[in-house]
Amino acid sequence: MVNKMVGKIGDTPIIGSGTYANNLCAVSATDKGEAIIRHTVARDVAAVMEFKGLSLKEAPSCVVEECVPRGNVRLIVVFASGKVTMSFNTTGMFRASATEDGYSHIGIWTSVE
Repeated sequence: MVNKMVGKIGDTPIIGSGTYANNLCAVSATDKGEAIIRHTVARDVAAVMEFKGLSLKEAPSCVVEECVPRGNVRLIVVFASGKVTMSFNTTGMFRASATEDGYSHIGIWTSVE
């Protein structure tokens, strides 16, 4: 992890906060563990999809932008269809994904995905 605080053990391997999966999606969150735990970020992504009917692009963005203070969370979300989206409210996020048909995406800074 880049710029990890000395003494930090890990991010948030707590089901519902930093890790969650159901029949709609699987979510992994990283960055400021305290904020991720406090806002149950991973579960919230699945909940807004299920109960608000948000799409695979809208759900992670909604949680990242509206539920967690800026600079605290980075999400990787894999949907039941196999599509991947990554959303964050930090300066950047080292990220990459590839599909079986050859499409790949690599990024660090905010971009239109």
